[in-house]
Amino acid sequence: MLKEFKDFAMRGNVVDMAVGIIIGAAFGAIVASFVGDIMMPILGLFAGGVDFSNQFVLLKEGATPGPYPSLAAAKEAGAVTLAYGVLFNTIVNFLIVAFALFLLIKGMNSMKKQEAAAPPAPSAETVLLTEIRDLLARR
Repeated sequence: MLKEFKDFAMRGNVVDMAVGIIIGAAFGAIVASFVGDIMMPILGLFAGGVDFSNQFVLLKEGATPGPYPSLAAAKEAGAVTLAYGVLFNTIVNFLIVAFALFLLIKGMNSMKKQEAAAPPAPSAETVLLTEIRDLLARR
């Protein structure tokens, strides 16, 4: 059973998938930082100085009554909130990752089309046999 597991784990597809997951997680962290630290402050500036990560709707006050200056303060007080700003950040993250994957897959597909469009040149043996066939057909 241990040998079967080793064979399964070392199969090319599993190793490729593991590498893809690790790179995907790192890419996700980069995109999250890009969105949270660069894009959202710029969007917030254009929206009148709004910090989207702290945008929420208070549904029920917590043990300490509000108003709460931030989402973290509301959660710390035990308040029930709808954190629509965090959802907005997550949607922007998703759109960036989806667009990057779209560009990657589009590039890979165009490379595949280029490979498929150019058939390989016939081998010397094939050329020679074709010439012999043509000579025999003329007789």
